[in-house]
Amino acid sequence: MKFRKLAGSHAGRIVLAAVPVAVVSTLLMTGVAQGAVPVSFAVSGSQFQISASKLDGTGFSQYAGVAPDTAGKQHQVAIANIKSATLADLCQSVVTDTPLGKVGMLITAGGGGNPASASDLQIGMTDLAGDSEFHNIRIGVDASTVNTAAKGSPGDFAQDADTVTITHLQQTAWSTQASVFTLTGMHVQLTDGSKGCF
Repeated sequence: MKFRKLAGSHAGRIVLAAVPVAVVSTLLMTGVAQGAVPVSFAVSGSQFQISASKLDGTGFSQYAGVAPDTAGKQHQVAIANIKSATLADLCQSVVTDTPLGKVGMLITAGGGGNPASASDLQIGMTDLAGDSEFHNIRIGVDASTVNTAAKGSPGDFAQDADTVTITHLQQTAWSTQASVFTLTGMHVQLTDGSKGCF
């Protein structure tokens, strides 16, 4: 991870850029739910894109980890936890190679001033871009002592913060899960694979 501290706020304004790790592409199995139902995006060999015009979250932590796929293969990721999050103009997309060619799935939600929301959100990602602001951030804490229920391994580098705001979010991930994921105004669209979130 590379961090660039911005002048000004003592609350800790940071622009975050993540360097992608190796990608192994085959197939992604995706589950979505609306309302008070657990949801997860299970990995089976491919990454997917997530974007939002703005993410607001409370109870944030981040540390290194792995995301297992359905074949048992482990993928190196940066694990981000957010206790409660809202996401405006949420988009999720994946492209899969099939015998008939590429097939894409594009899911949008949270538009028109009614953001999507998630509780106990955990993301296993390899790339993140956007303008980020953290309040009461701690960088370089032990991953086993972060201020979220989900924690990393003792001795590993981590950061945590009371709140996080990310605008122009663009993220590539292996996995996403939440105890509740409410997708307001959800629209699921099959594509020819040429259209993604970014």
